This record gives sequence, C-alpha cells and structure tokens, in this order.
Amino acid sequence: MMSLPDRLEAGSPYPLGATCVEGGINFAVFSANAEGIELCLFDDQGKRELKRYPLPECTDEVWHGYLPDAGPGLRYGYRAYGPYDPEAGHRFNPNKLLLDPYARRLHGSIKWTDALHGYQVRSKKEDLSFDKRDSAPAMPKGVVTEDHFDWSQDRRPNTPWADTVVYEAHVKGLTKLFELAPPRERGTYAALGHPKVIDHLRRLGVTALELMPIHAFTQDRFLTEKGLSNYWGYNTLSFFAPEQRYFAGDSHDELRRAVRKLHKAGIEVILDVVYNHTCEGSEKGPTLSWRGLDNATYYRLVKDQPRYAINDTGTGNTINTDKARVIQMIADSLRYWATSFGVDGFRFDLGLTLGRTETGFDPGHAFFDVLRQDPILGRLKLSTEPWDIGPGGYQLGNFPPGFAEWNDKYRDTVRKFWRGDPSQRGDLAARLSGSADLFDRRARRPWASVNLLAAHDGYTLYDTVAYEQRHNEANKEDNRDGHSENYSRNWGAEGETDDAGIKATRATVQRSMLTTLFASLGTPMLVAGDEFGRTQGGNNNAYCQDDEISWLDWKRAETPEGKALFAFTARLTELRRRYSVLRAPVFLYGQDSPGAGVNDIEWWDERGERLSADDWNNPEGRALVMRRAVKLDNGDVEAVTLLLNGSENAISFKLPPPEDAQRTVLVDSTDPAVKDAAFGQDYELGAHGAALVAWTIAAADLESDAA
Repeated sequence: MMSLPDRLEAGSPYPLGATCVEGGINFAVFSANAEGIELCLFDDQGKRELKRYPLPECTDEVWHGYLPDAGPGLRYGYRAYGPYDPEAGHRFNPNKLLLDPYARRLHGSIKWTDALHGYQVRSKKEDLSFDKRDSAPAMPKGVVTEDHFDWSQDRRPNTPWADTVVYEAHVKGLTKLFELAPPRERGTYAALGHPKVIDHLRRLGVTALELMPIHAFTQDRFLTEKGLSNYWGYNTLSFFAPEQRYFAGDSHDELRRAVRKLHKAGIEVILDVVYNHTCEGSEKGPTLSWRGLDNATYYRLVKDQPRYAINDTGTGNTINTDKARVIQMIADSLRYWATSFGVDGFRFDLGLTLGRTETGFDPGHAFFDVLRQDPILGRLKLSTEPWDIGPGGYQLGNFPPGFAEWNDKYRDTVRKFWRGDPSQRGDLAARLSGSADLFDRRARRPWASVNLLAAHDGYTLYDTVAYEQRHNEANKEDNRDGHSENYSRNWGAEGETDDAGIKATRATVQRSMLTTLFASLGTPMLVAGDEFGRTQGGNNNAYCQDDEISWLDWKRAETPEGKALFAFTARLTELRRRYSVLRAPVFLYGQDSPGAGVNDIEWWDERGERLSADDWNNPEGRALVMRRAVKLDNGDVEAVTLLLNGSENAISFKLPPPEDAQRTVLVDSTDPAVKDAAFGQDYELGAHGAALVAWTIAAADLESDAA
C-alpha cells in the first residue's frame, strides 16, 4: 500500500478531473456553491476508505489539489460541504460520497439503498429532511487512468455526409448471439472489431456504425426491483467512463482496437450520447455526483421554486446548458471520446434540451456555438434528436448548420404511404426530396435529414409489417408503455404466420420501404437487423429487455428470407454509391436543367402525366413517379426514376419522355431477381411495389442534339 502524505499540495485548477502528472496526481473539480470539498481515497477493492483530504485551493470556482507519489489505479471519490437548503436549490451533504463528473473509469456499481439519498426517504418532511448515513459502501468509485494508445497508423474514414449510410446498433445486442465470435467476446466491444462483424457491415454497404449509449449508466432501481434492466442505457452515470459491462477484458484499449479496426474497413463510429439529463432523477432522486457537488449549477430548477427540478426530459431532471461550466463538461467529454477513443461523431439524445433557454429553444445557443467552432468537434459528424417533452418541444429542421436531425416525419410518412393511408402523395414527395420544406435554410444540405424507417425506439422494420398493436407485456407495465400509433399494418395476421400470401406481401412492402429510403435525398439510417428481418415480437419499447427480445437473432439472417432481404438491401446501398443523383448534395426544385430537356427533379403519375394540383391533393392517389437528373463530370446526363405503386393492384407505368431513352430497371421490390434489365417506355409494377429505373445520355449525343 502506498504511503499517504498528511495533506495535499495546491495543484492546478486545470484540467478538470484526476490527471496523472509527473510524480503524482492532480485533482480538480468544479463547484460554484460549495464551501469545501474533500478527496476520499479507497483501497484497491473500493471498500475501505483510507484517507480524506480537503482540496486546499479554489481557483475560479474549481477546487484542486495535488497528491504526490501516486499514479494510475487509485480509487477515489469526493464529499462536498455547503448548505443543505433545498428550497434555495442547494443539496450539499458530506455524508454522501460523490463520483467525479470527469472520472474516466469506474470501480464497482451502485448498490441501491435509501442511504444514497441526501434526505431521509421515509421522512414526513420528504426531501427537506437530512440523511446522515454514509453512502460510500453503496457507491462506485472513480479510478485514476492514464491513456496511452498508438493511433499513429489510424486513418479516420472521413466519409462525406452525402455519402453516409448509418447503421444503428446496440453493443451487446449486436453480437450477443453472434456464434462466429468467441463466447467470451460476444456482446462486448471486442466483438465490434470481429472480422465477420466487419465483413457483414461492409457487404451491407453501411459507412457508419452508430452505437447506442456506451457512457457508464445506472441500472435503475425501479427496473431492478421488477427483475428488468436498463438495456438501452439512456441514464448516464459518467460522461467520460465507458460502460464496464461491455468489456470482455479489463483494458479500455479493447474499445480503441475495435474502433481502429472499423476505421481500417472504412467504417466510422458514431456515439449516441445523453447529455440532456443524468441518472440522479428528480429532486427526490439519489445524490450520486452532480447533485451533491452543485445542484443549483448543473440542473435547471424551477425559477421561483428552486427546490424542484425542471423535467423537460421525462426523466426527472434537465441539465442546465445555460451555465458555462456545464457546457465545458460536455465539450470536454466529447473531445475525450473523439481523441482518446477515435470516435467520428455524436448523436445527441433529446438534443433540443441542450439548446433550450428560459424563453424557449434557441438555435444560436452557446452550446451549439461551442461545438461548431471547436477545432476538433466542429469537424465531426453531429446529429440530434430534435424533440423533448418540454414547452416548444418539437423543433425538426430548426437546428443550426453543421447538425443533422432525425426526421420522424420521414419515418411516419413512408409508413403511412406503404400501409395504404389516403392523402400521402404530396407529403411523400417532400420527404423524397430531402424534406427541403424543413431543412433548406442557412445553407443547410439534404444530408441534414436523417431518414429512417425504424429506430431502437419503436418497431423494427419487420414488426412494422407484422403487427398493428404493440405487445409490450414483458415490460411489466400492463402494455401501457410505448407508442400507441406506429403507422403499421400486419397484412392479415397479427405477428408470425405460415400464410404464404401474407408473408409475400410483407416481404414486398419491406423491400419497397427500403427502396424508398435509399432513393430519398438525405442520410439513410438502418437499424441493426432490419437488413434480415429482425423482430422484437411486437415490442415497441424494449428499453428494459436485455434478452432475446432485443438481441439480434443471427440465425434469422441465415434463413432464405433473411438472406434475400440482406442481398436486396446491399443492392440498394450499392446503387446509391453508383448513382450520384441518388445522393445529390444540394436541394432540387425542378428549376435547373442538366441537359437533354430534363430538369433536376420532376414528378409524374402512372400515366406519364405531370401532376396537377388536384392530382397532388387526390386522397386516393397511390402512384407516384419521381425523376432526378444530374450532369456528370464527363458531361453525360444521368437520370434515375423512382416508381411507387402503393395500391393493392399491379399498375402499368408509362414513363416520362424522352421516349427513345434506353432505360434499365435497376431494382424492383416485387421481383428481387430483376437487376439491370432493359425495357422501353412502359413498365408493369406489381402491387405495393417500388422500382428504380436509370438512363444516361452521352455528352456526344447532347452536343449533336444541340447542333
């Protein structure tokens, strides 16, 4: 055991956290309202408290001290002294051990007990009471780390947004049942870098792996008491420490090696991050870190009643990004993941919350400005979820340049069209053309719309065509949780069926939805397993299901149906790469002609006639033709036409002029065997079908026509 000095030296207020420096460790922690902070050191098991040191200096509201002759591996926590005055927003209680907000590794996990609360849980005075029990035995401890990893041979893919295809996955769920990985590595960071996993992603044609939260998170008390778990991870305990449950070994380099392997394969890594709230819950939640260090700074509190936390997130608390030190913490966390783990981008859960002020959402909020101007973060992929449950809590299209946004209007419109809802043709056209009505402002581009058919929250793609009612009984909330309206259709039977006709229709509709996705301007996103028909049995809120409901069933990928859907999806990503017009980098309005008498985007009905206002508004209009054209660098004009038949019957489409164009059917959702088949001006498309047709006019022919 190391010999501990009697007191700490002054140290430095920068950087925040526990930092190994020459000869020792520097500790620095922010609190604007504390009257004193103690550093607590623990033995290697994290059980016995060895020493308490008052942090001797406070500079610019940062408390700091230096411990000589100490190094990596040290277990520690803090105790903060100050007023316990909830009605003024202060909840200091030195009996509660506090996790360092900058801790980069955790030892142990939370053991739920009432002693974790700063007040006496069963007191009639509720959170105005004061609890004197020591919470240290129930708390995880921070572990001092020193990061050294060789990134010299790593090359970030730096895929342009316009070329990006996102694949959303859960670290554990992706590989827990992946039998090609060693048993010990299944469901871990190590398996992300397994050659067969990477091969699957490459063959599929995705360019970015977006991981659901891997910041260390809590197993919520109410879930553990019901025998469930926080599977998704949207309840952060540490913004700097990776979730320990996903490690196969004991080294954080396991995650770094996986990222490096993915980069080598040309695949970027994006993290889904949760900075809008923490795991401490409402004012009646536990005191684990931020609440005990400076509740009045870290959280938004009701203006005239600061005893109460503002709950714009639905979790009980809301992080206060109006405070500079809070923004600093988030930016420091993002930079740490970008530099220490090689992460290529971030998706901000409830990103609207991060830009809300007392008067509402502000796209010019300092939080966004800090990220956009940062020399590291400003070059990464940044996307966001543009809603929360607070006032004005839906801001799709209103984020600043540099951010992409999850487009739920895209998801809902595509689902409605393909299940056969009336009056969808006009809205679908807007979504196909990059949702310019929402995003074409401030020099934003079509890639700002993240187009999705499904996400972790809701039905899988397969369940969208197999279930009309949610089936969340396993969540133990009497099937009351989750979305009640999923814009789904089961096509004749609820859930799995042996009916060949129903199965064939479901397969066609899935392919048609995928064709729509990859023919749309914007950034396409797939959810892991949708490429081979993954199901959650109709559960549309599997946040608490760490089991076969959520894990990918890779055996399904080996069925004839799974293989066929994978091949079809991979064909679509290949076509998107091949035809630049499918990923046009700018919005198109049918006002520019690349040549050959065609415009950059045009619309027709199945008769080959341009749609009138009445046609657009026809509630029974189930067919639509969209053609996009572009002039290539070599002077050729390339055009791709999307045919959509949302009706119950086959339709003979008359394609728009020129009549003598040499057309090729690239893909047909009603006949997956069709590939690069030539035809004339008429094309028969089956019920619920989508097809992509291409033609090219050579530059020489354009010149002769002009002459």
